Amino acid sequence: MNTIKTVAVFCGSSVGNNPLYKQKAIDLGNALCTNQMGIVYGGGNLGLMGVVAKTVFSLGGPVTGVLPEALNLASVRKEVVETELIVVPTMHERKARMYSLADAFIALPGGVGTFEEFLEVVTWLQLGYHHKPVALLNTAGFYDPLLHLFQQSSREGFLHQDLLDCIVVEEDENILLQRLQNITMTFKDKVAR
Repeated sequence: MNTIKTVAVFCGSSVGNNPLYKQKAIDLGNALCTNQMGIVYGGGNLGLMGVVAKTVFSLGGPVTGVLPEALNLASVRKEVVETELIVVPTMHERKARMYSLADAFIALPGGVGTFEEFLEVVTWLQLGYHHKPVALLNTAGFYDPLLHLFQQSSREGFLHQDLLDCIVVEEDENILLQRLQNITMTFKDKVAR
């Protein structure tokens, strides 16, 4: 039985330099719909976030956008690609709402905002604020430097390997979704140190 109905997608507000990033965003949107999963995302129609949202929306999948008031602009929302748009006062409320609506989290390539959202849900997992699967769609090895940093932090005694083992990392969106559906969070009883 599929317990994941809605995935929070974190990704760039640009498409990046490698055409594969856009293609994998389309592929992820298709795979989500094939697996009867909707998305919650940052509400903008630009970049990879727009690509994923447009793909899911065009296939009839549920798409929930969450925007802070300051970004509810025509330049950010060039077209309607959501089943539902939620406008909240602040970025903090945006993230909290996205996290509460999601059954799992996937980060695609992106910039500082993507990194911050991904690292925050990993932190919340570590602290026990949620027990939801967290994943990186590691297109073209985009997240390899971050994964190396995680390993360095673990070797130096700052990160526990059991937390790192909870992060699903795949280059293929179908394998990633299959792993998310099958994962059991083993980090539930751990406490941050």
